[in-house]
Amino acid sequence: MRSMSSSPVTKRRPTNVAPPPPVNASPDGDDEADDDASQRFMLFNVVPSWMVSLVTHVLLVVMLALFIMPSHEEKTVSFDAADVAGDQLDAPSIDFSEMDLDSSTLEDSEFTDTEAMKLIDPTETPMLDLTPTTSLSDLLASPLESVTGQSEGALASTATSGATSGRTGEQRERMLKKYGGTPESENAVMLALEWLVKHQLADGSWSFDHTIGPGPRSMKDPGELRLAQCGATGLALLCFLGNGQTHKQGQYKDVVRRGLEFLLSHGTPTPNGLSFSEAGGTMYSHGICAIVLCESFAMTDDPSLRQPAQEAVRYIEYCQHRLGGWRYEPHQPGDTSVVGWQLMALKSAVNSGLQVNPNTFKMAERFLDSVSTQYGAFYGYLEPPEELTRAFRGRTAVGILSRMYLGWDRDRQGVIDGVRWMSDLGPAPDTARDKAENSCNMYYNYYATQVMMQYGGPPWEKWNKVMRDFLVETQDQTGQEKGSWYWPRGEMGAEKGGRLYCTCLATLTLEVYYRYLPLYDKKSFEEAFPLD
Repeated sequence: MRSMSSSPVTKRRPTNVAPPPPVNASPDGDDEADDDASQRFMLFNVVPSWMVSLVTHVLLVVMLALFIMPSHEEKTVSFDAADVAGDQLDAPSIDFSEMDLDSSTLEDSEFTDTEAMKLIDPTETPMLDLTPTTSLSDLLASPLESVTGQSEGALASTATSGATSGRTGEQRERMLKKYGGTPESENAVMLALEWLVKHQLADGSWSFDHTIGPGPRSMKDPGELRLAQCGATGLALLCFLGNGQTHKQGQYKDVVRRGLEFLLSHGTPTPNGLSFSEAGGTMYSHGICAIVLCESFAMTDDPSLRQPAQEAVRYIEYCQHRLGGWRYEPHQPGDTSVVGWQLMALKSAVNSGLQVNPNTFKMAERFLDSVSTQYGAFYGYLEPPEELTRAFRGRTAVGILSRMYLGWDRDRQGVIDGVRWMSDLGPAPDTARDKAENSCNMYYNYYATQVMMQYGGPPWEKWNKVMRDFLVETQDQTGQEKGSWYWPRGEMGAEKGGRLYCTCLATLTLEVYYRYLPLYDKKSFEEAFPLD
């Protein structure tokens, strides 16, 4: 945020200095009075009257100007957005240097409700004038940009560079090798994508109840969230995008295109942006769908995706609670889980060259401060954890990853302590009971794997070997379930989301090697593998 101010006008007044007493003045002052009268008489006789009048009026005008002109300061505030699509996800054009984000200085007494509401007033959020002659409703009803007749090589060159640039071609192979992926882990990803293709519905969508629809399909372990169709579709599309598959390139172009067109036809235009907060999905669905739109736009530069993506971001800004969080409905006090999806959507928007109000990030920092302990090392759900138990590992993984993308360095004490704790716990399942019951908290694994990969070094190497091999070994290999995963009684919605939910989280976890460029090791990676 930049501000420019003019210097205030300085008021000057003549200093009143008493004249020195006349020399040889008589005690009674008569001689002094006679001399003054004589001098005034001589002055008016020597100086022309018009000159006296001019000087007098000029002095009056100057004095009036000094008294009437107010001292003021003009401020111009602007929000910077990326100049081009594809700026690095870890380098948004936001200056946090002047933001006081220390939790000790953000007490309620110092940050009033009125001030908070001013920060998130959607009418003050700068918006791009994207398509002044096209309404959002018309744009949502139009098909995506046609790719007929173009070669895949030409299409590949249209994808933007940036945080998603490692998902295709030689770059993906280099990152896969560098960060610990294997042919077996990549084969598991491709099997998972095939399973998702077989369970896509005729209208381009997916359902957490994957048993519905025609054709041969898995009938085991369906989820309960049948109404959250946008959320299911968005989660499946993230798996394809994470592997470099878009509606313009890759072997699943048509699959991705139909999924995107379903989302665009089911978004709800509102005065505050484009909403995907459907019944049963709420802000979870919206955050996931917003990531899909932003990443699709970043990877393809398809102009028909720009305005829907920007409007989805604007809806996130509108829904933020006055104390910085997000939950199921607009303006609800936040919870850590929902906040994680919204922040990833906002960071994807920055990477895509879309606009995000910097105050939204500052407010999110305030929320994270309010649910964390020990310098931001550990995180609760609605409030800080009173004691550190395994129950808080998923929230802590979300919190640490959010802090990383908001600019925390890897050598910050909160990051170090949080990573050490998760490293000691290891990936789920991490208890004999979980292993005996075939239970696994994939929500924790999904976020913690990203944290460990971004942190790097021995903690990542130790974590990756266990996590990667576990997923490869537990993927179903037979029947209609081939390529999918399911773990019952897992935390954070495993049974409600069913086999589709578990499969998507496992797939995204195995794509971690190339899905986003590393935050802290980016320079060394670019030196080893120059980015074209």
